Amino acid sequence: MAKTLELIFTTTAGKDVTLTVDEPRANVTDAELLAGMQAIITHNVFEVEGSPLGTVKGARIVERNIVEYEV
Repeated sequence: MAKTLELIFTTTAGKDVTLTVDEPRANVTDAELLAGMQAIITHNVFEVEGSPLGTVKGARIVERNIVEYEV
């Protein structure tokens, strides 16, 4: 099962932005996620359409079950 961590932010212009991390560590805590996301905001790591990330909106793990067929 493929897992992706989605980090969801809102820019200072009000636009929602999602950053994804493939195969995140299984035991990541809420506190670690919040601290990491706050660090991304504090250090102005990303800018979207001229607006820096402004607030943390949320985070989630998305699981996908991939079945490949040989054709």
